Amino acid sequence: MTDTTKFPLQNISEPELYRDVFPYVELPKLPFEADSVPMKPAKDIWITDTTFRDGQQARPPYTIEQIVELYKLMAKMDNGSGLIRMSEFFLYSEKDRLAVEKCLEVGAKFPEVTSWIRAVKNDFKLVKDMQLPETGILTSCSDYHIFLKLHKDRRQALEQYLDVVRSALEEGIRPRCHFEDITRADFYGFVIPFAIELMKLREESGIDIKIRICDTMGYGVPWANASLPRSIPRIVHGLIHDAGVPGELLEFHGHNDFHKVVINPSAAWLYGCASCNSSLLGIGERTGNTPLEAMVIEAAQMREVSASGEGVNYAVITEIADYFTNVIGHDIPTNYPLVGRDFNTTRAGIHADGLLKSEEIYSAFDTQNILNRPVEVAITDKSGAAGLKHWIDKNYKVDVPKSDPRLLAIRDLVEAEYETGRTTSISDEEIHAWYAEVFADMQA
Repeated sequence: MTDTTKFPLQNISEPELYRDVFPYVELPKLPFEADSVPMKPAKDIWITDTTFRDGQQARPPYTIEQIVELYKLMAKMDNGSGLIRMSEFFLYSEKDRLAVEKCLEVGAKFPEVTSWIRAVKNDFKLVKDMQLPETGILTSCSDYHIFLKLHKDRRQALEQYLDVVRSALEEGIRPRCHFEDITRADFYGFVIPFAIELMKLREESGIDIKIRICDTMGYGVPWANASLPRSIPRIVHGLIHDAGVPGELLEFHGHNDFHKVVINPSAAWLYGCASCNSSLLGIGERTGNTPLEAMVIEAAQMREVSASGEGVNYAVITEIADYFTNVIGHDIPTNYPLVGRDFNTTRAGIHADGLLKSEEIYSAFDTQNILNRPVEVAITDKSGAAGLKHWIDKNYKVDVPKSDPRLLAIRDLVEAEYETGRTTSISDEEIHAWYAEVFADMQA
């Protein structure tokens, strides 16, 4: 057990807002330390989902049918591997609770259905009534939240949080404490003392208590030499080594305010945090959460530090994107990695020429085999004969030389379009029509 006298709660009278780091009227500052903390990857890594909690705070609510279908797709992608370990839900409305019941009826082993509540006893009754094995509990950690939002001091906040955690433990429910705004919190004055108290309750009850590292404003950075409270490696290292929290009970939850929503959870994995929280397509509050599909691919590249992920059905990522586009009507940016319409589409003729010689030259991985997404070529004024050859060969299963006069005739038609001021790509329908006309009327 960690020495609780080494890191006592610092119950200050005025909030610590770290104005030297977060001046607000200027961009945040990023101090660094001379020393680092050692990298020690988690023995096993996995992913949790917040599509139906944080993800619904950034868009019109999903219908019950959509929630169930997306949940089924996640279970299909996980394929019994346990890589996508859990999914969390609101419980506040009748619709929320019915969606939970419908997802439970699916009978999937993974992701396990869990809930999220505020740290008040009235909310806890909802979890008890639904008989869920685990619930997240909002336990805000920064003085921005404790003093300015909750109008409490640190001692009062700590006691309120621990009271709700004890209620969960008494009912045999696993608490998952969401350390909201940890990247602006007094790490050794509040975060570590709070974590130590939770680990004491864990030892007394025999029930695991999880801690979610919530980078609520996206201030976290992946560098071990960065100073607290912004360094994700230092936060993970401190919780493990100074608070005695096992890495398998830690979970990282990020936001993308500063474009670090994938690298930060990856860093958390590498410094000992086992779990990464995410949402489908990264949909979440403000700039969004960590994209679930991105971390599935990230985990595949980090197999040397994890046995999780064996048997994952990666092609379901494409099915999920199709469902969002065709059923939900969500507009996925065309250049969005892994799922955007053009993520594996090239327009430059020199790139298309490389693809003709070897697909590996300009394709990051076998998208056809892994994601059921063939490499595409879009035809523009930059495509040239090589781009057209790739398009024709793929669509008509032929091998037309770049010097073929029929192909060059279509190239001339493309160039003529742009000489008259066109700015959009040539559509597939246009090329199909030109192909039918030119290849029918000209001799090889």
